[in-house]
Amino acid sequence: MKPTKLLVAGVLSCLVISSAWATNGSFSHGVGQKAQGMGGAGIAFPQDSLAAGTNPAGMARVGSRLDVGLTLFRPVRDAEHEGSIFDGMNGKFDGNDTKIFLIPEFGYNKLINEHMSLGVSVFGNGGMNTNYDHGIPMFNGSEAPRRTSMNLMQMFIVPSLAWKLNDNHSLGIGINLVAQSLKVRGIQAFDNALFTKDPGKVTNNGTDYSYGAGLRVGWLGQMNKWLSLGATYQSRTWMSDFDDYKGLLAEGGSLDVPETYGAGIAVAFTPKFTVALDVVQINFSDIDAMGNGGPTTNSSWNPMGSSGGAGFGWDDVTVYKLGVSYQLNPKWMLRAGYNHGDAPIGRKETLLNILAPATVEDHATLGATWAIDKKSELTFHYMHAFKNEIKGKGSTPEVEHPIFKLGEANIKMHQDSFGIGYSRKF
Repeated sequence: MKPTKLLVAGVLSCLVISSAWATNGSFSHGVGQKAQGMGGAGIAFPQDSLAAGTNPAGMARVGSRLDVGLTLFRPVRDAEHEGSIFDGMNGKFDGNDTKIFLIPEFGYNKLINEHMSLGVSVFGNGGMNTNYDHGIPMFNGSEAPRRTSMNLMQMFIVPSLAWKLNDNHSLGIGINLVAQSLKVRGIQAFDNALFTKDPGKVTNNGTDYSYGAGLRVGWLGQMNKWLSLGATYQSRTWMSDFDDYKGLLAEGGSLDVPETYGAGIAVAFTPKFTVALDVVQINFSDIDAMGNGGPTTNSSWNPMGSSGGAGFGWDDVTVYKLGVSYQLNPKWMLRAGYNHGDAPIGRKETLLNILAPATVEDHATLGATWAIDKKSELTFHYMHAFKNEIKGKGSTPEVEHPIFKLGEANIKMHQDSFGIGYSRKF
């Protein structure tokens, strides 16, 4: 293994970044334990040194501090294939052979002077995981049913610089340093010259690594004592190719991180009670491996792995994040939130998305912070993403025969997460 790949593998392994599936498409619903307890809202309401993962301008407002946390993530994902003339293709499939994932986070921020801060935020931005222990017959092809799985892991390291222009306005800039790993098994049916440009580079090639960089910038305005506004932009993060899976992913194994942008508002109705709302746009369709149509919607049917090759057919997503916080007493801060973003998958795109069932749309969250003393605190969050099923309609290729039917693919998922974090102010 090349030294760069070895380094990336070691970092990913040490951090145990393994986001089984993020909650807004392939993105997590929020960054940092406090934001996660408020539905992910934080563009105009920074609370800790993970703020650079949402709006780097917020780092100028959180003070000098250290934050570490760990989230237990439990996605429950299932698939079904029904209506095929080939009975062996039909059935319900449990994709939960791997059930619990650990997602760590780390943030550090240091005020250089009263106007400027330097910080770093480290977190799992998202990813995907399905693990069908008995395989998917339509993907395994003529081979006996075996394990069918996909595992994509993402780690973000965001060094940031933020400064206060004055008492009311702050700007921030961060560099997205990203590492990804990908492992795919059990889709031998697509690993041939009929479907792919590069047979042998589709499945069962172990874990491959990708790394890249992008930019994020933000603004935060404290308009008065009760109103804050914020805006943030994250560029497309350009990643190196997954060479071992260049026959699966369009453009020869390219899987960049999509561009996102958003705006937020926070209103302090009283000194103890604040409501925050974020609206975020995620442009999945710009990434060919994600946005290109699948088997039934890619009209040109360019081979997988080629320019214009089949993808997962994801649409862009607009996410709404609403959160509230209430200072119950000097020791306890309580939080709650709601997060909604339409699933990026259409009914014609469910077949390939058996590997990536990003179906959830609605999330409810709770959170709390306990102040141990003036400098130390513990924060908790809980998130439940409600079950959502997408039933395929025209999800398999049409065959011109009155009874020769390949059926439909249905996918569904729900999720729970629980996290705890420790913070130290200095």
